[in-house]
Amino acid sequence: MSAAAPPSLPRPLPRFLRLLLTLAIAAAAGGLCQWLHSPLPWMLGPLLGSAALSIVGVPLLASQRLRNGGQWVIGTALGLYFTPEVLAQVLRLAPWTLLGAAWALGLGHLFYRWLRWSMARTPGGAVDAGTAYFAAVIGGASEMAAFAERLGARVDLVAAAHSLRVLLVVVTIPFTYQFAQIHGSTPAPAAAVGVQPLGLLLLAAATAAGSWLMLRLRQPNPWVLGSLAVALAITASGHTPSALPPGLSQAAQLAIGVSLGTRFTPAFLHTAPRWLGAVALGTLGMILASAGFAWAVGQAAGLEPAAVLLGNSPGGIAEMCITAKVLELGVPLVTAFHIVRYVIVLLLTGPIHQRFIAAPAVARP
Repeated sequence: MSAAAPPSLPRPLPRFLRLLLTLAIAAAAGGLCQWLHSPLPWMLGPLLGSAALSIVGVPLLASQRLRNGGQWVIGTALGLYFTPEVLAQVLRLAPWTLLGAAWALGLGHLFYRWLRWSMARTPGGAVDAGTAYFAAVIGGASEMAAFAERLGARVDLVAAAHSLRVLLVVVTIPFTYQFAQIHGSTPAPAAAVGVQPLGLLLLAAATAAGSWLMLRLRQPNPWVLGSLAVALAITASGHTPSALPPGLSQAAQLAIGVSLGTRFTPAFLHTAPRWLGAVALGTLGMILASAGFAWAVGQAAGLEPAAVLLGNSPGGIAEMCITAKVLELGVPLVTAFHIVRYVIVLLLTGPIHQRFIAAPAVARP
């Protein structure tokens, strides 16, 4: 008598169907959040919904191409704010944006010290200086993970730290603003001429070319910065070819929210719980410290503290600029703070690590 064949496992869904299912869930979550009047419904709904399902093991799938497309749309939308008058105002505020970059470097160093101290108090939980440093730098998650991989730090802990930090910032600040009824009064500039099919086509082609060039030059965050630079240059010249179609920004937010949420796999909760706890407490401390910094800068420079906080919070450029756009809180100012910070932090991360992190560690007996 032949042995019974073992039961076959269910076949996984094809990638295309998994992606469609993920987008449908994200759209439903966004619609629910909009119905509930939550802040940033089309980013926070997909983010929290996909994160919750991914953590419990639902095999969701994010598309890198859709994420890149979403960042391209956001970069283009941000660039359309920079009319000649707005750009001149932003340039006058250059000393404050440079101060914001210095603040980010100092805050990241304090976060690094906190992670080292917190983990050292846990038996067997100490982490090396490089891992703590790249996890603490207030910069792009992918860029810091690449630094960590190249220089022998623990990529898993670095990626987990940045994912949790961005999640906490993206959730905490918008809900706090909604609770405090903070809302700006600077919508998209009136210079936008409405949706012009030919102008929109030319704008899309030009910004796509800018992103492609950034990509070929291996520049960080090419889809945001490339499209932003081109759209900014066109708008600052006083010739806005077209506005973006309604709904495109919400679709971009959905794609970015899904890409963030699906990072939280079941393995995430098992990634050194003490480490995640230290990151969470440190992130909340950075948000509070940044709020104090934003208030001081707002008083000194005559700026809206809520907008300054978005520009100097420990969150990502795309997420914080989306928040500013939706809440109409000084989008050009927030964007300028983030661009200056992003460039300076990225340029100095390697040298600071080599001089102050790696060198002392090598010098110890």
